[in-house]
Amino acid sequence: MSATLAPGRRIGLLSDTHGWLDPRLRTHLASCDEVWHAGDIGGLQVTDELRSWFPEKPLRAIVGNIDDAAARRAFPTDLRFELDGVRVWITHIGGRPPRYDRAIVQALRDDPPTLFVCGHSHICLVKFDEALNMLYMNPGACGRHGWHQMRTMLRFTVAAGQLKDLEVVELGKRGGVASTE
Repeated sequence: MSATLAPGRRIGLLSDTHGWLDPRLRTHLASCDEVWHAGDIGGLQVTDELRSWFPEKPLRAIVGNIDDAAARRAFPTDLRFELDGVRVWITHIGGRPPRYDRAIVQALRDDPPTLFVCGHSHICLVKFDEALNMLYMNPGACGRHGWHQMRTMLRFTVAAGQLKDLEVVELGKRGGVASTE
């Protein structure tokens, strides 16, 4: 029995690819309307490959601390936008509730988004911050390099000002090479 997803925009959220895309991401992202990358892309070949897989889908990406000058010319450090009534802020180094990075904590307090997305920690975490009345998401890391044990990504739906149908997708152990099946 398969679940029926709410209407809206289905989002595939990645981070910390560090220059490598698991081939299974193509299948996991196929049902998504947009792909978001929360930094540490690791080379424009990653975003080029995502675009080649899904030329019709918007790709929203930001750079992280390991990204080179070419990536910094192609993508911003932060993205703020609204999607179907949800105010989104994507940045790479943001901390986590309630300990946000001091470089952005005041901006979060002054103008909190509905959804705050970070990468960097390699720790998959979704948590509602009651103090700022916002949802925090970090998809973990889906690349092979870093201190995480399990490679992860998130999928969710943005619809009429709400976030629904959240899924954590486990891609396998950090060092493992995925099959293309």
